[in-house]
Amino acid sequence: MTSSLRRGLVSPQGALPVFTCAYVAELKRAIDPYGFERSDDFDYESYEELMSEYLVVLTRRSIKWSRLLKGKGRVQKNVKHLNRTFPDNVLFRKTSDPCLQKALCNVLLAYGHHNPAVGYCQGMNFVAGYLLIVTKDEEKAFWLLDALVGRILPDYYSPAMTGLKMDQEVLGELVKLKVPAVWQLMMEHNVMWTLVVSRWFICLYIDVLPVETVLRIWDCLFYEGSKILFRVALTLIHHNQALIEQARSLPDVCQAFKQITKGPFVEDCHAFMQKIFTEPGSLSMAALTKLRAACRGRVAAEES
Repeated sequence: MTSSLRRGLVSPQGALPVFTCAYVAELKRAIDPYGFERSDDFDYESYEELMSEYLVVLTRRSIKWSRLLKGKGRVQKNVKHLNRTFPDNVLFRKTSDPCLQKALCNVLLAYGHHNPAVGYCQGMNFVAGYLLIVTKDEEKAFWLLDALVGRILPDYYSPAMTGLKMDQEVLGELVKLKVPAVWQLMMEHNVMWTLVVSRWFICLYIDVLPVETVLRIWDCLFYEGSKILFRVALTLIHHNQALIEQARSLPDVCQAFKQITKGPFVEDCHAFMQKIFTEPGSLSMAALTKLRAACRGRVAAEES
């Protein structure tokens, strides 16, 4: 008891514990921000060093974010019609408090100033809107958008949309390899891939697949990169091959591709995500890089 008194764990009257500031601080160090106890061999020194460096990054980003919000330029003219973004979502209605339309405008304006080569492109409003719904924070949504547009999906949202066009052609080559009957059908009816999958890619499956499924896809997209977009597309096509093959005309093909994005198969997000890693089979980054190089040349030749 005497030692406990010295440490401040109990009161002299033996009543409720009276914790000293030092003891409370020690308790906080032993428990992480999520409530889990840290192991005895937890490296506090390395952790503090990591957090110190991370705080510098956060501070630098916060300063840049504030500066970008104050910027002016031609981007502002292109983001005026944001009322078309998720008109059925209550968070984007003007009567909502807070209304995410203002936050969405801030994110898109800031990104336009940050990356003037891209500015604002069709589809970015839906992507930024989803990021705001999830994070509920303008700055976080901005940096996640930067990761997507600047690193994970380069040239998807550039004025020429070269990356988007290239990856649609890559999907066609992958379907030719993995679902040849569907590829043959597309050729017979002269259906360009951009006609049936452009929205899949440019909106990253927003308003194509159910919300929960889209968010699970995005988890993998941030973690594994753009390969996930192909896995999802190939799974949808492979799993619904019989339905697609019933098409007898170009309109039939387009209708089939709309139909395969609905129903129980895509609504069960957990089962669907397991399928995208098994049903399409092997899909290496080396093979993808090789296909992209070939398709990029083809796209460039068609546009020259």
